[in-house]
Amino acid sequence: MARGYASVYGTPSVLRACARMFMAAARRPRPLLPFVLWTMVTVVLPGSDEGGWQQSRLGTAAAVTEEEHCTVERRAHLTYPEFMHHYAFLKPVILQGLTDNSRFRALCSRENLLASFGDNVVRLSTANTYSYQKVDLPFQEYVEQLLHPQDPTSLGNDTLYFFGDNNFTEWASLFQHYSPPPFRLLGTTPAYSFGIAGAGSGVPFHWHGPGFSEVIYGRKRWLLYPPEKTPEFHPNKTTLAWIQEIYPSLAPSARPLECTIQAGEVLYFPDRWWHATLNLDTSVFISTFLG
Repeated sequence: MARGYASVYGTPSVLRACARMFMAAARRPRPLLPFVLWTMVTVVLPGSDEGGWQQSRLGTAAAVTEEEHCTVERRAHLTYPEFMHHYAFLKPVILQGLTDNSRFRALCSRENLLASFGDNVVRLSTANTYSYQKVDLPFQEYVEQLLHPQDPTSLGNDTLYFFGDNNFTEWASLFQHYSPPPFRLLGTTPAYSFGIAGAGSGVPFHWHGPGFSEVIYGRKRWLLYPPEKTPEFHPNKTTLAWIQEIYPSLAPSARPLECTIQAGEVLYFPDRWWHATLNLDTSVFISTFLG
């Protein structure tokens, strides 16, 4: 795998150079128009119990799907028979009160993660549907240099995103404290994918096998379509662009199932359901894929 990766994307030194280019671009003064657009869609909130992660709230220019508008069921203390009968193969559901991950949440504060994993090399993907490009760099550099609000004019392949591609040996001391949802599907094996991303970032529409996604810090907007209803989207345009450009023109019958997942909530999505995500804040999250 390492040889194949290098043959497509270059040597480690080339990849590090690419990451430096991303960081240099982030530090350069930007034209006035993108800056004005972004100030329209994000407002920095006062500090709270958010683990030291900077929180931002998307404003009216990007809030076509309001935070409180939710068409996915929320279920507290759902039983396994209810899950299998009503949701496992049929539709998404938001789970509440099934696990207590307060210890894991404390370990995921900005200070704790940088102290424990700052020197670890992490693999970043581009935030487009197929995530072709991968870049390796130290976790601390990602947090301090690249974890900023999404430029609404950027394409998906211009945005580096930390999600998945986790080295399970290096991150085992963290993952051992996570309690996943207790529900399983016959013939599947759970696998974790851990991520941290800036406000306004996300992954455009794609699909894969079933799984659970829990928000640890921040808020994450989910947009979902059943397998037979392929959404209209460009694989290299961000979810933020889709919400601004496509969503307003959709008839009510063509709109996705949607909801904002709050910290401590878990979204379940069935096999092959189309989904796109939008981080409304700097968000820390973990998915349990049932492969």
